[in-house]
Amino acid sequence: MTDRELIDRARRARKYAHAPYSKLSVGAALLTKNGKVVTGSNVENSSYGLSCCAERVALFKAVSEGETEFVKIAIVGPDDIPFFPCGACRQVLFEFAPDITVIILDKQDINRYSLRELLPHGFGLQEKRTK
Repeated sequence: MTDRELIDRARRARKYAHAPYSKLSVGAALLTKNGKVVTGSNVENSSYGLSCCAERVALFKAVSEGETEFVKIAIVGPDDIPFFPCGACRQVLFEFAPDITVIILDKQDINRYSLRELLPHGFGLQEKRTK
């Protein structure tokens, strides 16, 4: 799957966001090692700490469906302005895929980052397995 196709899937997922407080709908599309795409959108709650970002929704959904190996994730916000994963999402992604590629759309430009670049000192099970 191309980066552009994954971005399009994240765009479609954005339509399902529940963002009555921030008014910022975000979509994510996660590509598994098996070639499956799992999408997510942010889901807000009036108790803000109980909200969940699109990236974590996609990851949790994938894991709950038996997927645990991931290649890349695309994240799309409103007006194609760059939306990077928050610290919590970076750490949750790191647990399963410290070497995942994070695709961020900036207007028409597709930017690729390694998760290790965005979270250089993450920790989790994957790190313990590689030592």
